[in-house]
Amino acid sequence: MPTDLSIDLPLIDHHCHGVSPAELDFAAFQALFSESYRPAPPGTTEFQKPLGLAIRRFCAPMLDLEPSCPAETYVERRLALGAAEVNRRFLRACGLDSLLIDTGHRSSSILAVDAMAEAAARPAHEIVRIESVAEEVAKSGVSAAAFPEAFADRLAERAASAVGLKTIVAYRCTFKIDQTAPARDAVVTAADAWFKASQGTGKYRLSDPTIVRHGLWVGGELCRQRKFPMQVHVGFGDPDVYMHACDPSHFTDFIAAMEKWEVPITLLHNYPFQREAAWLSEVFQNVYYDVGVILNYAAPMSADILGEALEMGKFSKLLYSSDAFGLSELYYLGALLFRRGLKKCLDRWLAEDFCSLADAEELVRLVATENARRIYPMQ
Repeated sequence: MPTDLSIDLPLIDHHCHGVSPAELDFAAFQALFSESYRPAPPGTTEFQKPLGLAIRRFCAPMLDLEPSCPAETYVERRLALGAAEVNRRFLRACGLDSLLIDTGHRSSSILAVDAMAEAAARPAHEIVRIESVAEEVAKSGVSAAAFPEAFADRLAERAASAVGLKTIVAYRCTFKIDQTAPARDAVVTAADAWFKASQGTGKYRLSDPTIVRHGLWVGGELCRQRKFPMQVHVGFGDPDVYMHACDPSHFTDFIAAMEKWEVPITLLHNYPFQREAAWLSEVFQNVYYDVGVILNYAAPMSADILGEALEMGKFSKLLYSSDAFGLSELYYLGALLFRRGLKKCLDRWLAEDFCSLADAEELVRLVATENARRIYPMQ
């Protein structure tokens, strides 16, 4: 049964990244919508998957092309328009209220927060990635003995104008670790081993669980002081993730500790654990969640995944994010598929008489902006 439900409210994209200002050829463009470190197998392309279909179907008209045009034609047109124009078109067509940008991943190759705000013509705020700050401090030449205090000072400094912190503990050592705060001596010992192992390669990639745990607790204290939420990467991501150990239910000890500190925990994208994330939002007062970039990757099936996230999760805890990185198309598709999926789910609820139109409209407002405004200190 048709409804008058509108899902066109502006969205706060509470977890996203900068887009590339580079002029991307066919190979470089494909690399930015793949989670693999390797190109597609010979004789195939990244366009031969659900996200590739969505780019050709929904993004092509934004570049003055026919829907579902050939992939090569799409990239040629993108190059002809130029990256700056393409980025402006897509970012300004998303219907965003504001952007909360994680600056800790490949920051030298993407637009910074102020440049993103200009391209999108919307306010943008920074989310500081804890592990990236630890790596920055390690590269500075600080001694292992001075590392704990130097890290805490630098994190506080980097977060001075931010609205939240983020951890990628799931990437680096999974959730199946000791989640208590490590002793200072243990942190110094771990830092000494990390520095010595890294000096030969010049690569200070943090994966030591002791230092990661230290970052979690220093970050948690900073969040408590500044009334920040802490974003937590969950599930779907690059191939260095051990997926079975990235179920957020493994992280309940730290979540419970942050609940005592009244620190909101926002579980990001979550696939294939969207149901576990929804359950955590039910049992912990401080847990919020989204389904993020998986809507882009699932494309035609994205409404099903969003429906699973809505099965039992609190409407007052669900957030919108695109988790877009590199390609402004991922911002545009994220908003488009989220709105389509949410309307499909709510139209069904309305048709089956599970809610009133007023209930559905309230849910849309909560998810679009109100939940994010409640937990992020945006001015």
